[in-house]
Amino acid sequence: MATREGNLEAPTRHPLDWRNPDFHSEASLLEEMERVFDICHGCRRCISLCHAFPTLFDLVDGSESMEVDGVAKADYWRVVDHCYLCDLCFMTKCPYVPPHEWNLDFPHLMLRAKAVKYQQGDVKTRDRILTSTDRVGSFAGIPVVAGIVNAANKVRSARKILESVLGVHADARVPEFHSHTLRKRAADRIGTQAQGEPAGPTKGKVALFATCYGNRNEPVIGEDLIAVFEHNGIPLTLAEKEQCCGMPKLELGNLAAVEQAKNANIPVLARLVDEGWDIVAPVPSCALMFKQELPLMFPDEADVQKVAKAIFDPFEYLMHRHKAGKLRLDFKQPLGRVAYHAACHQRVQNIGAKTREVLALIPGTTVTAIERCSGHDGTYAVKKEFHEFAMKIVKPVVNQVKKLEADHYGSDCPMAGHHIEHGMADGSRTEHPMSLLRKAYGI
Repeated sequence: MATREGNLEAPTRHPLDWRNPDFHSEASLLEEMERVFDICHGCRRCISLCHAFPTLFDLVDGSESMEVDGVAKADYWRVVDHCYLCDLCFMTKCPYVPPHEWNLDFPHLMLRAKAVKYQQGDVKTRDRILTSTDRVGSFAGIPVVAGIVNAANKVRSARKILESVLGVHADARVPEFHSHTLRKRAADRIGTQAQGEPAGPTKGKVALFATCYGNRNEPVIGEDLIAVFEHNGIPLTLAEKEQCCGMPKLELGNLAAVEQAKNANIPVLARLVDEGWDIVAPVPSCALMFKQELPLMFPDEADVQKVAKAIFDPFEYLMHRHKAGKLRLDFKQPLGRVAYHAACHQRVQNIGAKTREVLALIPGTTVTAIERCSGHDGTYAVKKEFHEFAMKIVKPVVNQVKKLEADHYGSDCPMAGHHIEHGMADGSRTEHPMSLLRKAYGI
């Protein structure tokens, strides 16, 4: 019987061997799933994280043997469907991750399963559409179309049609689209030539990777980021172009599309790094994609590794500046009680609670961190068959926000923030931490 003795090292991720033909072998996959599911069944520490683990344990407990060998292999896919790759089980719960001899990486096993499903063609049209963020955003961002789409998404009858045709739950909040994108708003505000002031690992000048969501769905976050960084004397430029980082396609199991996104984005970002720019992405999932997932998929590509070392979470960047005495503390407005939801894809970057630390610098501000998944995942919460589970997962977060009677609440992940807002159902509005920081500066 293997034990945890001697396993005091930090968790480590192995490169994703996705080009190996065995990676897409269903027989090999199912064998590994049975091994891992048996370990998870004997442990059950992750039962509160998402609905994947309760689904697995219900299958085991409901089987004739009450062991994993009693669960039909066809039912394994029900577990896969409920995993949205938040990575929290790997980073915060599982005692058997590498370097433990059991070598358990549940999220990457689920990713492999999703890749097998995708290769077999077992994917819904809805999911292809929802993960094609660049195409959807380009179309829905046309000025007239944006107005029509945003208006239709607020009409119950239109949403019921969308639910019946595409399987997007009628009660789920869906993002708005903006024709006046972040790229358009920022074009006349930031330049391309600048001299930065280094601090810690930062070079002191930032290239903003706008992200597809930050560009077309919630450009105000990028505007607030630009204002805060400018206030702190940090020169900015925009990455000259970008595609979706590839995270939605990764979660779908379409690894070829992830590679295509990488081929479009990495040369642009690597060139910026060579020119002396740091990279910042305002959405945690996008930063994580470049920091972790692409380096694990393409471990031998020097430019991928170069970008991974140069990309920062915005608050991680600001805290580096603060530790070097270069962050302005001329705050003009206290924030009172702030309920801050720590996004899963920020937590697993292993950077610490940087958002909370920065907001706590504001006088007259008390920040309470909520370290629990919101259950949104970008697409999981909007799907007809999963929306109910997503609302169940977010309920403890909502309860904590209400209990705190916070003056402000929000998340680094804007979609998680809006999902919490949806769960609050009291007319209150989520506020992104960068927007709160700008408010505190009074700029």
